[in-house]
Amino acid sequence: MENPLARDLDHVLAHTEALWAPVRGERFFLTGGTGFVGTWLTETLLWANRRLSLGISAVLLTRNPEAFRKRSPHLAGDPAVTLWAGEGANFQYPGGAFPLVVHAATERYFPPDREHPASTLDRDVAATRRVLELASTHATRRVLFTSSGAVYGKQPPTLSHVSEDYPGAPLPTDTSSAYAHGKRISEFLCSTWSEVYGFDAVIGRLFAFVGPLLPLDANYAVGNFIRDALAGGPVRIAGDGTPYRSYLYAADLAIWLWTILLRGDRGAAYNVGSAEEISIVDLACRVAAVVSPTAEIHVAKQAVPGQPAMRYVPATDRAEGLGLRTWISLEDGVRRTLEWHQRR
Repeated sequence: MENPLARDLDHVLAHTEALWAPVRGERFFLTGGTGFVGTWLTETLLWANRRLSLGISAVLLTRNPEAFRKRSPHLAGDPAVTLWAGEGANFQYPGGAFPLVVHAATERYFPPDREHPASTLDRDVAATRRVLELASTHATRRVLFTSSGAVYGKQPPTLSHVSEDYPGAPLPTDTSSAYAHGKRISEFLCSTWSEVYGFDAVIGRLFAFVGPLLPLDANYAVGNFIRDALAGGPVRIAGDGTPYRSYLYAADLAIWLWTILLRGDRGAAYNVGSAEEISIVDLACRVAAVVSPTAEIHVAKQAVPGQPAMRYVPATDRAEGLGLRTWISLEDGVRRTLEWHQRR
C-alpha cells in the first residue's frame, strides 16, 4: 500500500538528499517520535533510509509501544526501527552508541496542582537532563533539541518578527508559563552539557504548523478551523481574531529540523516557522475558502478599538542562512491537510 504521505516525503527527500551521505550507517535516538513533530521526523528518516539505502537505524522512545504499533504499523514494523519503552524523565538507556540524538518530546501543559505545583516544568527539565546524560555517555556527536517560540515570552506588538537574539522572556511570576520556562531551562542545559562533554547541541525554536497528522480536536487554531469547515461551518474563532500567527507546512518543518541537526552551527538556536504573518480571522477565512467556501465565520469577541494585536511570528534570517525557506504555501498546506484527513 502506498504511503499517503508519499508526495510530501518525496518533497522532503528532494531538499535533504545531500544531508544523508555523511550519516550513512549511523544510529539515531529519538524522543517524542510518536507525536506530531516526531512522527514527521520518523517518516522522513525512514523514507530517506529506504530510498537511498543508507543503512540507518533508529531507536524511538515511547511510553506505549503497543499503541504506536496500532497507530503507525508501517513505522513500528520497519526493520530499521526499535521501539524503546519508557518515560522521558527516567527511561533506561539502550546499549550501543548513538551518534545522533533528537529530543522532540514535550509534556502537555496542565495547570499547577497540589501533586505537581510546578506543572509541566519539572517533567520537561528532567527529560532533557536524561537525554543529555545519554548523549554524554553514548558517543553522541550531535543533539537537536526542539524548543519553542514560547521562550521569548509575549512578543511586543511593535515587533513584527521576533529574532533569536531577542532578550525577552516569560514572566517568572506567571504561573501559566511552566511550558515556556521548561524550554528555556532545557536550552540552557543543552548549551552547558555541550560545552562540558564536547558534543554539538543545536536548538530549533518551533512556532506554528499545519499538515497531515495535526489533530483537529486539540488546541491548534488551524486544525480547529479545518474541523469546523469540514462540518460545513460555522468556523468558530474563540477570541477577537486579531492576533497574528504564521504557519509552516509539516513537510517543510521536517526539512528544517533535519538541516538544523546536521548542518546547524554548534550552540545556535534557530527559529522554525514561517515568516508570513496572518491574523487569526484571515486564517479562518483562508481555511474556509479551501475547505468549505460557503461556511460562515463566527468571531466570539469584538476587537477593542486601538488595542495593538498580539503577535507570535518568527524572524527566519538565521534559518535562511542554511538555505531554508517556505516551499509549500499556507493554502497548499491546508489543502494537503484536508486531503489527508478526507482519505482517512
